[in-house]
Amino acid sequence: MEIKSNVNGEETVMELSGWLDTQTAPEFKEAIDGIDNTTSSLVLDLKDLEYISSAGLRQLVAAHKKMKGNLTICNVSKEILDILRMAGFDKRLNIK
Repeated sequence: MEIKSNVNGEETVMELSGWLDTQTAPEFKEAIDGIDNTTSSLVLDLKDLEYISSAGLRQLVAAHKKMKGNLTICNVSKEILDILRMAGFDKRLNIK
């Protein structure tokens, strides 16, 4: 997985590509843990994310908690959106 991060004032945008699974979830956790305290909102751009496992879903929940709900997920493929819906994340997370 590749993570590109861009800080725009109080907003951080992370573009994820590849797979977010058991192997790569720790890398994503590190990136989330590294977000500066001045960041008030996080946008996860998933346009190039090909797959997400339950380990990846757990990290989305962790990111949501860290950001106190100020998390937006955008550019989600149909396949990833189907997984998020099956897990009920579409009711808890802001998905655009």
